Amino acid sequence: MKITFLGSSHGIPEANRKCSSALVEIGENRYLIDCGTDVTEQFATKNIPIDSVRAIFITHMHGDHTNGLIPYLSLCAWAYTNADPEIYLPGDVEKTARAIRDWNACNLSSEPRGFRYRGVAVGPLYDDGILKVTAFETKHINHSYAYLLEAEGKRVLFSGDLSHRGPSDDFPVSVLEKPLALAICESAHFDATEYLPLFKGCDNLGSVCINHYSERHMISMIELKQALTKIPVTFATDGMEIRI
Repeated sequence: MKITFLGSSHGIPEANRKCSSALVEIGENRYLIDCGTDVTEQFATKNIPIDSVRAIFITHMHGDHTNGLIPYLSLCAWAYTNADPEIYLPGDVEKTARAIRDWNACNLSSEPRGFRYRGVAVGPLYDDGILKVTAFETKHINHSYAYLLEAEGKRVLFSGDLSHRGPSDDFPVSVLEKPLALAICESAHFDATEYLPLFKGCDNLGSVCINHYSERHMISMIELKQALTKIPVTFATDGMEIRI
């Protein structure tokens, strides 16, 4: 499993950091976790086929996690008609799907094609025989989720955005009951050191990557890295790749 951070910033894009999106590759199979930036341009730069994405998982409907979805689907509507990802949307799926259809209708001279939209619910969400995804509800907003990915015998968690009260109030600790190769965790809404009570001394956690972070929390991120002496900690940057 290879994870590439297409956007690692918090709610506002920065000079060298776009908003949240991660590409997950398992062999030739590709998936997106969030789509806060226009991924089509990055796919073209990396020579990744636009139509190779099997599924897209949105953690919640804030713009810094969704603003790249319409450009991607607009291009797929007319240029890459072989693209047929399953698109998992929290909240009111029909409302969001209608907005995407209406936008595409404004850009096309013909009726826009449909896409496979799915709702998100707690529990097993997706399994194509290559990747299994389980959803955990979080308290960031109504209808926000963390996703556990399982593939090739490895488990990876994307925390999504958590409660402003911190991970002790919201992190899905049950995922730590079994070996977890990587926890990809946000630090935009609280200090990263708030993960310490959950992670320090945890034998089942292989490594941590802080993603979707604010620069004002950088000191606490360094403190977390120094405190977790037995667990490697990295900080996501745009274009960074992690192989599990």
